[in-house]
Amino acid sequence: MTKNSLFISQGSLINDPKKAIIIGASSGIGAALVEKLVSEGYWVAALARREDLLKKLCTQVNATGPGYAAAYPHDVAQSDAIPELFQRLFTDLGGLDSIVYVAGSQPSLDVDEFDWQKDQQMIQVNLAGAIAWLGQAATLFAAQANGQIVGISSLAGDRGRVRNPGYSSTKAGLDAYLEALRNRLSRKGVNVLTVKPGFVDTVLLSNAPTTFGVISPAQAAQGIFSAMRKRQQLIYIPWWWRWLMRVIRFIPSFVFRRLTV
Repeated sequence: MTKNSLFISQGSLINDPKKAIIIGASSGIGAALVEKLVSEGYWVAALARREDLLKKLCTQVNATGPGYAAAYPHDVAQSDAIPELFQRLFTDLGGLDSIVYVAGSQPSLDVDEFDWQKDQQMIQVNLAGAIAWLGQAATLFAAQANGQIVGISSLAGDRGRVRNPGYSSTKAGLDAYLEALRNRLSRKGVNVLTVKPGFVDTVLLSNAPTTFGVISPAQAAQGIFSAMRKRQQLIYIPWWWRWLMRVIRFIPSFVFRRLTV
């Protein structure tokens, strides 16, 4: 039985279900998005490195449906495998409507620490992996004149921060890449959504020096799904971060550099 027939035999009872790929799906926002999309009748190809967590997640969400999720173990650092894997997913799903890049890395870093290996890891996961995957989707969606690309960025991309220069840089780079895709693809009927979460209760929260207004991954997933349905282009989650970050962006550099954020 092919994966495609598995989707057909086990998947959504809804006629012509939406199809999505989620990269970085084994925990946190990614796992919550898999659960949300399956609950809405989507067929979902769920990708992550941790195969055991991924399969457990798919088993759980498939028990309630009405959609269906299948696990595809994948390390985004293995960029050479992405073009072939993307084509496989497209075939297995029988098409593609949306792709969501959630995968992210933020290793702990002391305020005076410079570590190229940690920076390289963040560049590979947060930026290079996103470009490799979303570029595949952009080619497809431009050809079919339809589709939606979603990138999970961060508030950290809005300014260069003392705490983790590498992380801020990768998220700022992702913001610019998503904006460029939006400017290129909007004329072809393709929507590109940039998501900037605040503090979400995931493993990355342990590396934040201070936290407030923490939300659950499920709350984040609900906000993202709502924005996808409305075909929005840029959202902050929760919404009030948009106004707070507007203030932060206008803090003079000589003041901002004294903050340990």
